[in-house]
Amino acid sequence: MTTFTIISTGSAHVFADSEKMAGLLKEAKFELVNDLESADIVIFNCCAAKELSEELLFTPLAKVQAEYPHKMIIIAGCVPQADSLNLKLKSYGLLGTRQIHKIVQVAEEALNDNVVQIVDSDVISPLNLPRVRRNPVVAIVPIALGCPEVYSSYKTKLTRFPLQSYPIAVIKREVELAVKDGLREIWLTSEDTFCYGFDIGTDIVALLKELVDVPGNFVIRIDRGNPNHLTKIKDGLIEIYKHPKMFKFLHLPLYAGDNTTLTEMNRAYTVEDFIATVDNFREVAPEITITTDIIVGYPTETDEQYQKTINVIRKTTPDSVTISRFSPRLGTKGIKLPPLAEEIVNHRFKTMSDIVNNISKMQNERWQGWEGEIIIDEKGAVEKQWIGRNFAYKPVIVEGEYKLGDVLNVKVVRTTTFDLRGEVLRK
Repeated sequence: MTTFTIISTGSAHVFADSEKMAGLLKEAKFELVNDLESADIVIFNCCAAKELSEELLFTPLAKVQAEYPHKMIIIAGCVPQADSLNLKLKSYGLLGTRQIHKIVQVAEEALNDNVVQIVDSDVISPLNLPRVRRNPVVAIVPIALGCPEVYSSYKTKLTRFPLQSYPIAVIKREVELAVKDGLREIWLTSEDTFCYGFDIGTDIVALLKELVDVPGNFVIRIDRGNPNHLTKIKDGLIEIYKHPKMFKFLHLPLYAGDNTTLTEMNRAYTVEDFIATVDNFREVAPEITITTDIIVGYPTETDEQYQKTINVIRKTTPDSVTISRFSPRLGTKGIKLPPLAEEIVNHRFKTMSDIVNNISKMQNERWQGWEGEIIIDEKGAVEKQWIGRNFAYKPVIVEGEYKLGDVLNVKVVRTTTFDLRGEVLRK
């Protein structure tokens, strides 16, 4: 039997695609293995949203080629779509984000020494495909492909095409099947979840109203969405967040705390939009977990503009912040601008990291002594250590003899910068 393994890097959407490719290959009598040594076919599935993501492809790709020169390699995801004409990729089987349902064809051709590259199409790949889940209690459900606009720091639209949303009925069926299989967490993902449905005359609020009515014991987490789209649905979304089947979790990117810099980045929202949204959600759910993204070192960013970003972070106190150094992209405005000095960018990165870590630590300290339920959805780093999520999607680490999917009643007895530490009261 031909064996394969999949190396995935990037967003939740990437992992959902990998699950479906694994399911299709398994259905076609290929065998999934978890190590490179025993894999006949190695599939890289990577997101090209940022330059680092491409590095996360080409660096391990070179290593695999050096150590296993005779293995068949297929590259899927955003990278081959963005750079399908790149000489680096001409010798590999390629599969675009809308063509993952054709993985068996590409794999079978690779076995016959034929290079097949299927990277661009206006046809959206089916949602309801067989899959091998990476986590038996978490269902990652893509709700749309593409996004309505191009951003100067990213080339996602160039790689995933314009917005195309799955119908509500199709998504609901996917969720119903997942709940029937015993999955406890439903992650709704796309390039921008808040613009879901704009192309088909609906929105994510209408979708969520259908999903929370699905019978079963599960909780829904919404992936990242941009403030400019959220303003169109904010009131309805805030209302649906009150439902017990919704994780009180909001991933809202800021990127920069200065409106001029946001305009330079081609962002269609303002700092005021971001701040108002955070305030609105906290009025309804004071314990909501807010996570955001920051880009430091945009070529035109002055010290004063950088300080404004710090001020916004201090004002809104997000629970966690993903900080990235600016990296220019082909086809964007930023690539034409002279970069800031590396020492300036590094200093800003270090300063911002120190600030957000301190805020994260203080935000977690608010949970000291909290008691309530968590869902175990991940194994810890050491033996008998488990990670569960509470209603605000806060990670709570516990120790003992448990399994994925267990619901535990815990008390938070200690906090760190990155998580909460719990004592189990009862199972």
